[in-house]
Order: sequence, then C-alpha cells, then structure tokens
Amino acid sequence: MRLIGLTGSIGMGKSTTAAMFREHGVPVYDADAAVHDLYDVGGAAVGPVGEAFPGVVQGGAVDRELLRQRVLGDPEALKRLNAIVHPLVGQDRLGFFAEAQAKGADLVVLDIPLLYETGGDARMDAVVVVSAPARMQRERVLARPGMTPDRFDAILAQQMADAEKRARAHYVVDTGQGLDHARAQVADIVKALRDAPRREVPAGAAPVEDGAKPGH
Repeated sequence: MRLIGLTGSIGMGKSTTAAMFREHGVPVYDADAAVHDLYDVGGAAVGPVGEAFPGVVQGGAVDRELLRQRVLGDPEALKRLNAIVHPLVGQDRLGFFAEAQAKGADLVVLDIPLLYETGGDARMDAVVVVSAPARMQRERVLARPGMTPDRFDAILAQQMADAEKRARAHYVVDTGQGLDHARAQVADIVKALRDAPRREVPAGAAPVEDGAKPGH
C-alpha cells in the first residue's frame, strides 16, 4: 500500500481534489476532519486542549476560532497545541490504515494541509500539490464567511509558499483551469501511481502540461 501525500495552501482546491481521488476508489484520510472530531463534544483533545488553553472550550467542545486567536502568531503556543493534537491524529490515522489495508487498497491519500511544514512529506511515497493562480486563490478565500484580508495574510505567513511546494512536489494538480481539467490530471496521477513499481515514485509518468509535474 503506497502512501500519497495531498497538500496545498489555503484556497487552492485541495478538498475538491481529494474527492476526485475518492472517485477512483482511493481511500482518503482527511487530517482536518480528524481534528474537527477530536475538538468536538466527547473528542479526545477537548480535555488536554482546555487545560493548556483555558477558556477555549465552550459547551463541551473546543471553539476553533478562540483557539486560533490564542495560537496565531505565537510559535510556542502552536508548538504546545501540536504536541497535544499530533499524537491523537496519529492514533486515528493508524485505524484508517488498518481499514484500508483490510479492504485491499493499493493506494491511500493523506490529505494534510501542512505536510511540508511539518516534515511529513519524508514518509510519503509521493506528494501531490494542489495549486491555482494567486489571484484566484485570494478571491476564493476572501469569499469565505468571516474571512478578512488580514486573516488571510496571517494564514499564508504560516504556510510554505506555493512556488516552493510546487517545486518539491512529485505531481501538481492545477485547479485554476476548471474541474474537468483537474479531474483529468487526477486520473493521470492515479494511473501513473498504480502502474509504478511498489515504493518507487513514477517520475515523468504524467505530462507536465496537464499539471502533473515529475518529481525531483
């Protein structure tokens, strides 16, 4: 079973791309969704996060906006939070792996927003980066309820630049040219990965002009 990392900066269309992998029968692990569950009522992170950041638990669940305000721009606070959440996500991910393996999956996709920033790419067999033009990215994000230009810029400051992600990726899915174009790129990537020998990244298997860039 080969591990495929799926990542991309905010507003690039990563969730939509993840759904396209599912259309090909590839199980997708959504790290953000796992964290949402951990923060929800009864979630394993509620207690320890509440102790580390008093006041962020409201109604038995972690208020993500309050927590965001506590850690944004504070590397030490973010480090404390990650020390709580990452091991819990790791446990949840092991269950996902076991289920996928039991079903005979040949590929699994790990949808991880900060894959490069956390060094998680080192554990992947290949990494797919989702990208779009900066203007389109900004328009998408600022259309979200409650989003402001300052908040968007603060989020971008915590993420690796899109150009660097693209340079380090084995494949790039360009969502700036419509869903059909992106879906065709995903189909090419899935085929290339399934045709490749185990534990070997299929360099050059999908054409650059279709947005799937060979690895480095």
